[in-house]
Amino acid sequence: MDARLLEILVCPLCKGPLDYLKESQELVCKPDRLAFPVRDGIPVMLEEEARQLAAEEVDALR
Repeated sequence: MDARLLEILVCPLCKGPLDYLKESQELVCKPDRLAFPVRDGIPVMLEEEARQLAAEEVDALR
């Protein structure tokens, strides 16, 4: 994932910052508990494509 792209990408719902999880290829919004997939290096920033995170998963990221 390009570092410059990560600097400008925000959550499409709350407009907050995202964390990139390299191992799972996801961009995570902690406040909304959503993980957006990155497919072939392209972030899929659609709410219907996002995976809902369990509270334990979000806590593990902090």
